Amino acid sequence: MGASGWDYVTEYAGGVEASLAALHARVFAEQFGEGGGHPDLASLWADHEFMGTQGTHSVLDVTSVRHDPGQEYGTVAPLAADRVLHHFGTDRPTVAMYEEAIARAERAMSHEEYVQSLVCEADLGWNGLYVLLYTGEEVTHVGFFGSSGD
Repeated sequence: MGASGWDYVTEYAGGVEASLAALHARVFAEQFGEGGGHPDLASLWADHEFMGTQGTHSVLDVTSVRHDPGQEYGTVAPLAADRVLHHFGTDRPTVAMYEEAIARAERAMSHEEYVQSLVCEADLGWNGLYVLLYTGEEVTHVGFFGSSGD
């Protein structure tokens, strides 16, 4: 099936785990709502044959949060602080800055531009990264991005 990139912005729910859980619920309802073959997220994740070979090619392919930078199968981790500064020019990026960084990757005119983009930070399949997004000094959203597939 190949690899697929994914990205989402969701409201900050008091912590990254809670924000990811809320996003999981939303995406599950969108992808597997009525008649989707799995009655709930737990049954989807328990379907090891499906998840191990095909997956959803969405944030549903990551199930837990790491709090230290690094990539590990099935997790999301924070984008390293120096990389946040590199991509956004600040340690407090906004939703608009995040969306522009994602759009820049989509508009990349060359391979070199693309590999320097934010989305290439999550370069291993079946995991992702997150960025806390701010309004003023307050965290208000989380940007999750990664890839699924081989």
